[in-house]
Amino acid sequence: MIMRNLLIFSVLAAASTAPAFAQEVTVSGNVALTTDYAFRGVSQTDQSPAVQGGFDAAFGDSGVYVGTWASNINFGTGGANLELDVYGGFKFALGPVAMDVGVIGYLYPSASDDTAELDYYEGYVKPSIALSDQITLGGAVYWSPEFTGESGDGVYAEINGAFVASPELTFSGAVGMQTVDATGFFAGEDDYTTWNAGGTYSAMGLGFDLRYVGTDVDNAAIYDDRVVFTVKRAM
Repeated sequence: MIMRNLLIFSVLAAASTAPAFAQEVTVSGNVALTTDYAFRGVSQTDQSPAVQGGFDAAFGDSGVYVGTWASNINFGTGGANLELDVYGGFKFALGPVAMDVGVIGYLYPSASDDTAELDYYEGYVKPSIALSDQITLGGAVYWSPEFTGESGDGVYAEINGAFVASPELTFSGAVGMQTVDATGFFAGEDDYTTWNAGGTYSAMGLGFDLRYVGTDVDNAAIYDDRVVFTVKRAM
């Protein structure tokens, strides 16, 4: 675990090398309260509320960024009650396509050493294209050489879209598939499909998001379809 964490932080440090040093650094933050922390359709809090928040640093117009984010969790075993993410990447334009490439580490500092290794990291590529002032289409591919729980090679692929109905209201949705090498890792399944659809309304400096989230796994409650409501504030 120590070596893996060192690798994660080394990669993130590399994301802020010489070209970014001379850039003006812009720091932003966010805090949120949600009825359920659903990660790729799967409840990370046993279908209970979560408090979340993080900080991001962008290095001028270089496209380089780093950040961190945290949430309470409840896996029911292993003593894990906190997820801490660290990430870094580079945003750039490839013709009309906006690209975002980087790496993210998912750390569980309170997890028991007696359980399977929960910490893992993923590299990602996230392209998107604005079809108009209102419509954006995108995708994402995440790859991990050792997914959480020592489940082997893991890939998550997604297509997503957003429609800006007004300055205050945006509708968005996504469909994705998660796969791992380990047999039956996801409640008896080797892979699963997830989806979400909803809208975000901005008012009084807050974002109110109402979203329907689901998966095609039907033999574990944390994979069940549900409605998630989140209130978020940018800082």
